[in-house]
Amino acid sequence: MFNWIESLYLNQQSINKSSGRVILACRDINKAKEAVNDIKENVSKIQENNLEDELGELEICQLNLNSLANIKKCAQHLLTTESNIHILINNAGIFLHPFEKTKDGFETHFQVNYLGHFLLTLLLLPKIEESGSGCRIINVSSLAHKYGDINLEDLNLEHCYSPIKGYCQSKLANILFTKELNNKLRAAGIQNINVYSLHPGIVKTELPRYLDASYFRGARLISSLINPLMKTPEQGAQTTIYCAIDENAGKESGLYYDNCRVVNPSIKACDPELANKLWKCSCELLGLSSDIGLKELSKIISNKEII
Repeated sequence: MFNWIESLYLNQQSINKSSGRVILACRDINKAKEAVNDIKENVSKIQENNLEDELGELEICQLNLNSLANIKKCAQHLLTTESNIHILINNAGIFLHPFEKTKDGFETHFQVNYLGHFLLTLLLLPKIEESGSGCRIINVSSLAHKYGDINLEDLNLEHCYSPIKGYCQSKLANILFTKELNNKLRAAGIQNINVYSLHPGIVKTELPRYLDASYFRGARLISSLINPLMKTPEQGAQTTIYCAIDENAGKESGLYYDNCRVVNPSIKACDPELANKLWKCSCELLGLSSDIGLKELSKIISNKEII
């Protein structure tokens, strides 16, 4: 559980030669506590043989991307308790979920995989900007983005929904968000934050848990037949870790990665006009002005009530 966090934690410590602090923003607090205990136990065993430095910290913050109000509550907590935020990894996601709207009125893939990360990033952006040089924001996308479309007139896909359409649209949105955020950061003169999107690979996790509900009983079992071909969580974490801490990656921004190297995403993912339109639409969906600069937007959104 949470093997990529353990890997990031170890790599961060080995590079910085000092204790790290990693915050697990999770929906299920009990599972998060189990993960923290598991990570501490495993890291302690490794430390006995390889690390001389003092263990850092692992903290838990409740975050439910299904709720815009909860996202703001989580962000407010982090802004209050954390003196710095150097790395933000937007990793949460759902896969092939049956059609359902969140209580905020958005299709579940769209809000959990994309719009929730969009909001959280904007809320935390002022703190990240204040945290010094070398800060990074990583948005986990998927190779599936190549099969996605952005239907600005029907982002909830109410007239043409399928689980795969919902998932692919959300992952394409993550790449477009990354590219537009990079453009707006540079336009605002913010040079100390780099942004990345990536495909982690096909990883053996609990992500397919909705297959039976979306398709037919036994679909998840059938999908497990490809498990031997899938990456382990540790392997699937490597590109995320690369974007988060690699020195060479620190010289790049706004790019898309697969297997720890820059690759070209789909043509749609490279469309600057579509990226800008999605940004504006996302702001409007959150009740925000879409025609102001990034710094002004961050100030406004930090004080806005999300109901």
